[in-house]
Amino acid sequence: MTHVLIVDDSPTEVHVVKTMLTKRGFQVSVAASGEEGIARAKELLPDVILMDIVMPGMNGFQATRQLSNDAATKHIPIIVVTTKDQDTDRMWSLRQGAKDYLSKPVDEDELVAKIAEVTG
Repeated sequence: MTHVLIVDDSPTEVHVVKTMLTKRGFQVSVAASGEEGIARAKELLPDVILMDIVMPGMNGFQATRQLSNDAATKHIPIIVVTTKDQDTDRMWSLRQGAKDYLSKPVDEDELVAKIAEVTG
């Protein structure tokens, strides 16, 4: 069973994505901030992380960079899932270490396909 960590400060977004994934058989954990996401990633070592960008405190770019540069978590693929849909945001996410990028609202089939792709 693939373990997904959702890092997003929006309870509505978390509920929508968590519902999509749990009905497809994924194990889902949640963190509500970049800082909590880093702590949970180190604690749980999920198979993949879905990272929002716009969050209070540490944003998703910073959290992605930190996770990608940490020996304990750099093997975990990160998919940025955000309302920011500019090419510059996509490029910056990938430069921080993200493996892929999806714009909200996410399509369930596309999300599941991307998770399968990055977890290989």
